[in-house]
Amino acid sequence: MSYIVICASALLVSAMTLFSGFGLGTILMPAFALFFPVEMAVAATAVVHGANNAFKILVVGKNADRSLIIKFGLPAIFAAFAGAFVLGYVSGFGSLFSYSIGSKTAVITPIKLLMSILMFAFALFELLPVLRDMRIERKHLFWGGLLSGFFGGLSGHQGALRSAFLVKTGVSTQAFVGTNAVIGFMVDAARIATYAFMFFLTKTTRPVGPEQWPLILSGIAAAFAGVLLGKRFLHKITMKTVQTLTGVLLLVIALALGAGVI
Repeated sequence: MSYIVICASALLVSAMTLFSGFGLGTILMPAFALFFPVEMAVAATAVVHGANNAFKILVVGKNADRSLIIKFGLPAIFAAFAGAFVLGYVSGFGSLFSYSIGSKTAVITPIKLLMSILMFAFALFELLPVLRDMRIERKHLFWGGLLSGFFGGLSGHQGALRSAFLVKTGVSTQAFVGTNAVIGFMVDAARIATYAFMFFLTKTTRPVGPEQWPLILSGIAAAFAGVLLGKRFLHKITMKTVQTLTGVLLLVIALALGAGVI
């Protein structure tokens, strides 16, 4: 059952998020949490997410817009380092509110609430016709990169904010998907390196053991298959469809974060 749930989730979500640029980690982590302790589920999700981003570069990276990578991606990397270090500081902040849903406890923290508000606002820009056609001038991409990279290092949700900015630049669907893949990998590498450094300093025991790797590797293989599946339909997907998908996912994640369930 565990292999069916993880592989099916990774396959379907990876195919869908090839176009949106985010969502794999958000949806896959709860799936892993059904079978692993929470801290192990987070680590397993990070491994699958990082491997999937690397594979996406091989498949669609050639379509990336180099100017977007420089103007948006480079600031995002430096901000991701800062966000990852700040994570160690804010992790000690208490929750604002908590409640129970069956056996699960939902916790609302300051970071989750702030991210929820930001994502909700960006969702409106993709879903409301009066705001959908707005474009972001490339001179402002530096600030978008800082914002998405910082929150990527802080909470791991950098993909949502990154897509919200890049989808407004007016690039083609292929360029959007390729650029998202390259920048996502760059930010992932920065935050994983920072987490590994902090892990080394604290001398914490490894969160993933040998017995968990077969399921994780199966999830990686399924995610790779999802990327190839999504690529088959890439030429048929319009930028308007990408905007709608991005807006819906932003709205769902914003509400889930604000409610403290993720």
